[in-house]
Amino acid sequence: MQNAQEQLDLRLRSKRAFEKIATPEQAAMLVKDGMVVGASGFTPSGYPKAVPLAIAERAKKGEKLKLSLYTGASIGPEVDGAWAEAGILVKRLPYHTNATIRDSINKGEVQYIDMHLSHSTQYLNYGFLPKVDIAIVEALAVTEDGNLIPTSGIGNTPAFVKNADQVIVEINLLKPMEMEGMADIYMTENPPSRKPIPVETPGDRIGTPYITCGWDKIAAIVITQMQDKTRPLAAVTETEKKISENIIQFLKEEVKAGRLSNSLLPLQSGVGSVANAVLYGLCESEFENLTCYTEVVQDSMLDLLRSGKATIASTTSLSPSPEALVKFEEEIEFFKKKIILRPQEISNNPEVARRLGVIAMNTAIEADIYGNVNSTHIMGTKMMNGIGGSGDFARNAALTIFSTASTAKNGEISSIVPMVSHVDHTEHDVMVLVTEQGYADLRGLCPRERAIKIIENCAHPDYREMLMDYYKRADASGPKHTPHLLEEALSWHSRFLKTGSMKFSKDN
Repeated sequence: MQNAQEQLDLRLRSKRAFEKIATPEQAAMLVKDGMVVGASGFTPSGYPKAVPLAIAERAKKGEKLKLSLYTGASIGPEVDGAWAEAGILVKRLPYHTNATIRDSINKGEVQYIDMHLSHSTQYLNYGFLPKVDIAIVEALAVTEDGNLIPTSGIGNTPAFVKNADQVIVEINLLKPMEMEGMADIYMTENPPSRKPIPVETPGDRIGTPYITCGWDKIAAIVITQMQDKTRPLAAVTETEKKISENIIQFLKEEVKAGRLSNSLLPLQSGVGSVANAVLYGLCESEFENLTCYTEVVQDSMLDLLRSGKATIASTTSLSPSPEALVKFEEEIEFFKKKIILRPQEISNNPEVARRLGVIAMNTAIEADIYGNVNSTHIMGTKMMNGIGGSGDFARNAALTIFSTASTAKNGEISSIVPMVSHVDHTEHDVMVLVTEQGYADLRGLCPRERAIKIIENCAHPDYREMLMDYYKRADASGPKHTPHLLEEALSWHSRFLKTGSMKFSKDN
């Protein structure tokens, strides 16, 4: 067992590092009103904690402090939650999952830029966004040259460090040093100097195990011992299990048709319970020698690797549940050979996704009968979380699958509607739509063919007749390419707002 000094000597590899040690409160004073802050991490993983909490305390004590926050994706409550509650946030991008921020966004109090995650790095590097004034970064260690060994969530950290004037480093002693070497940091140049990204298989390592920084940028080093607030995963529901079974059945049919081998293609899976259900199903399937090229590794992907079903996982974040995190750290030497952590400009890169031919599996809030998908907005106006990385993969995947339960709000809302209230993924990008009712393979179908298949295969029986009636009347009423009765299509959502249900009755 190492003592405290041995821990620090292992992680602070230069005398210059010891000279920069500060308390969270001292480091927090480097952040000034009006600044743009870039925070490390991706999902509640690898994000700073102590300094953001100290910044929030300044605001709670009455200091005027308004900040813009850039991240890789959602991060933990010590930043998103604490800053939203303290009223610090002016602008937030590119993704979040925090309830307080969501409420502030929908009240118009926080400006929110919902972005494709692969675009966020480019917007910063191209100068489309205001530059980062200061980056707050969690790290395992600082090298002799002042470079940073990242922890469990890379995200946009390399770009923030590159663009920032100053960097605050949180050295988290709870993150095991055995993680060193899992990161593979490779950054692209701006056009016209950009070169091809040399990833030919998900397991290729092309970069360095550290983020280039330098002593001239490091303004403070804070020593912490704070665990990530990773999210517990709910038990898989019967609906989610059926969605998983339907996706796996579709993949089996692809193998049977000779379009896929038994090793499939590299898997990309979104976060959440549906994604975990699908991957748990793959653990019990006949598929083998699977690979993953994705943005987040959760519990079920760790199980795929443990079982030997999958051989490698390329990602930008390790985000297991609290229980799975403990187990992961016990088995870290095994996973160190199986997991590669990349910046999100590489993990979510559209060109790499297309060249590798990923199978993209993501979730929808709702889909319409022609295959358009809404993955961000409730009733067309209220932001939920954001588009995240789904668009990066959906448009560029060899196979693009979107899934949703066929109903919401205890059956009062149909997730299959005549026209989605907001479009994130157009019909051109959606190849397969899956609910617990079944799946609709939309490839090679015209809009009218898609409508019939989606209604018959994916809609809940309580709404199937209503949807088919709508489609037939729309088809009989005018132009035949994408038949719609616009006023009635919109009324599906307004009906819920008025009555609490999309179902027709004598009164509505």
